[in-house]
Amino acid sequence: MDLTKITCTEDFRRVAQRRVPRMFYDYADSGSWTQSTYRANESDFQHLKFRQRVAVDIEHRSVASTMIGSPVSMPVALAPTGLTGMQHADGEMLAALAARDFGVPFTLSTMSVCSLEDVAQATQAPFWFQLYVMRDRDFIRNLIARSKAAGCSALVLTLDLQVLGQRHKDIKNGLSTPPKPTLRNLLNLATKPYWCRQMLGTHRRSFGNIVGHAKGVSDLSSLSTWTAEQFDPSLSWKDIEWIKKEWGGKLILKGVMDAEDARHAVDSGADALIVSNHGGRQLDGAPSSIAALPSIVAAVGDKIEVLLDGGIRSGQDVLRAKALGAHGVLIGRAFLYALGAGGQAGVTRLLQLMKNELDVSMAFCGRTDIADVDRSILLNPDFFDRF
Repeated sequence: MDLTKITCTEDFRRVAQRRVPRMFYDYADSGSWTQSTYRANESDFQHLKFRQRVAVDIEHRSVASTMIGSPVSMPVALAPTGLTGMQHADGEMLAALAARDFGVPFTLSTMSVCSLEDVAQATQAPFWFQLYVMRDRDFIRNLIARSKAAGCSALVLTLDLQVLGQRHKDIKNGLSTPPKPTLRNLLNLATKPYWCRQMLGTHRRSFGNIVGHAKGVSDLSSLSTWTAEQFDPSLSWKDIEWIKKEWGGKLILKGVMDAEDARHAVDSGADALIVSNHGGRQLDGAPSSIAALPSIVAAVGDKIEVLLDGGIRSGQDVLRAKALGAHGVLIGRAFLYALGAGGQAGVTRLLQLMKNELDVSMAFCGRTDIADVDRSILLNPDFFDRF
């Protein structure tokens, strides 16, 4: 594939849809129930209009920034996404390498195919690790210890997956743990030669952070029951204290959509929070992440670093989020499309496109440094204040 012909996230999405098996493509490209929040995450960005400025010296520009105190080439991180290694063989390792070389953070999910140790060995560089809280607290302690040993620079604690939102496509596709080898799925696999060739070249086809590490989970057949029983609905703010103490490093809380919860995040002592509705995969009917952002920024001020996840498809979306007060953003589906379409090179190309669009759009708004971007670059910065 000639990546120079790829010019936007939508191009990658179309290629990924052709190359990735239906059950795994749909897993990434779907929301819960009616998918209204999933769609709003992306479409709501378009309500924010830029103020174009002219006759401003924009010769020397920079989109370099920091995220939780570390320098980044642009204020973008790769979000934690489950089953990334099923979009492309060794997907987590390849995406982490692309992020490392580009100078942005990569976040590994608890539910990844490649393990913490796989990614650490591949990158030889720090990355973030996303933690789901399970009922088995010994397993959680072990995961945190493994994160430290892998050199992870931040722990991202996800708060909005105590129970699972229903995703109709996964049910229709028979996506389970392990995936069901139905005739429909097998026939679909036969039409995906690129994906099959890549997968034949790796032994990583399971949940690398869990199988062989969790009590009683030695293979895929025992994983399904364990997973169904382990997500902990009793998770509360008091649990964050012992996780923070156990971890001892930079802590980011993901899944905050309410100003009151944002204030709790400040009180917890976390270093950052992520405004996120889990990509529209949990509470359908919740507002988009970008709509929820202004009230959360207003509630916490500069007491905690506010990041945004959900719906980012372009450099212009990054700029809009920055204008409304996000210190940085995370991209999930966008990099999954790029990974499924073109592996590591695809993710690198996506990051290049986003950075260029962020830089050029910032220039059209009369700014030369991403640190100087604020609400004044928008014609209607109060659009979402009603939320």
